[in-house]
Amino acid sequence: MSLKVLKFGGSSLADANQFKKVAEIIKSEPERRYIVASAPGKRKSGDTKVTDLLYKCYELAANEEDITEVFNEIKSRYTDIIRDLKIDLDLNDIFEKIQMSMLHNSGRDYIASRGEYINGLILAKYLGFNFIDAKKVIFFNEDGTFNSEKTNDVLSEYLSRHQYAVIPGFYGSMPNGTIKTFTRGGSDITGSIVARAARATVYENWTDVSGFLMADPRCISNPKVIDTITYKELRELSYMGATVLHEDAIFPVRYSKIPINIKNTNKPSDRGTFIVPETDEISDTVITGIAGKTGFSTINIEKDMMNAELGFGRRVLQVIEENNLSFEHFPSGIDTMSVIVPTKELHNKRADITAGICKAVDPENIFVEENLALIAIVGRGMIKAKGTAARIFTALANSGVNIRMIDQGSSELNIIVGVDSNDYITALKAIYNEFVK
Repeated sequence: MSLKVLKFGGSSLADANQFKKVAEIIKSEPERRYIVASAPGKRKSGDTKVTDLLYKCYELAANEEDITEVFNEIKSRYTDIIRDLKIDLDLNDIFEKIQMSMLHNSGRDYIASRGEYINGLILAKYLGFNFIDAKKVIFFNEDGTFNSEKTNDVLSEYLSRHQYAVIPGFYGSMPNGTIKTFTRGGSDITGSIVARAARATVYENWTDVSGFLMADPRCISNPKVIDTITYKELRELSYMGATVLHEDAIFPVRYSKIPINIKNTNKPSDRGTFIVPETDEISDTVITGIAGKTGFSTINIEKDMMNAELGFGRRVLQVIEENNLSFEHFPSGIDTMSVIVPTKELHNKRADITAGICKAVDPENIFVEENLALIAIVGRGMIKAKGTAARIFTALANSGVNIRMIDQGSSELNIIVGVDSNDYITALKAIYNEFVK
């Protein structure tokens, strides 16, 4: 029997009108049984997300400043929804508890989680579904890492007792019972966790776009929607900055080979994007998507015969590790090696790292270049398509963009190019236009 888990983002649950759209979507198919709710997002441009208001309230209280105005704004967001939906739900005791928790410096995670908690209560009441508090079914370890197996066991048992239920996203509980949140956007993770526990046939992730776009719409005008993408491709694009789905949300459903369908709450009839374990379907564009980030630096190391020096690369990376710095890429030649790192993380450690590398490997030259942008061109179709790299490099050259770094994964699923940050948008457009006519 088909069973679907649905997660609705903040824009999908921003006000009563959006709640009504969500309810219509859920009620249209009986197999849509378990719903993960986010906190109310922006209702319009210039609006503030409830989670941001909660964080602001927490900071005000921590600084012993008056929280009344901001807290009343939070309350009004929810009371407006309840009033417009015409449901009988009294939240006064909950609001009083949250306010007292703020004034008595309760945990930041607890305060932030109340956005999803209250929205979940409202949605459950409006739908006539059971409400399952995430703190009872989502668990973290003592070190703050997610306890996947305990969560899966307990959550599966809970869901088996409820035919239809709403679970708030974004948070769970520590071993001592205190609230712990995922990183921002963590409701995506909760949805994936619930889908695995429910043994769902599909995990529907509802947002305000009709699927996963081939490129950032802030950089590319009206980019094409991706019809089908694999988990591996999505992981590559998410890591490089694509933001439709939280990158950590891939793993629970990937483990169980559950497809994800990205859907648009405001255009529910649109097919959206399917994210699948594997597919033989190849896009007519060869590439699946493009994503990138700015703000990188390159530590360049030069030394004759470094390739013959046993342990050279290990000693360089050990210096990086000892300075508590992660690296993005590690391109190398016979007598050259580069370590690409986030500029903001390198900033206060630059002198220590260069000195450490000099001591560890005695290079003939070492220098740091900044203002690097990385662009990932991802696609399962690239494996069998001849000349893909040539098309990328030619498109960049014809647009006057100089390539500062090239890296290709061993799976041939992606090609990463580094360009000057000032050329970032130009490079994105050049690559997109080459492959998408």
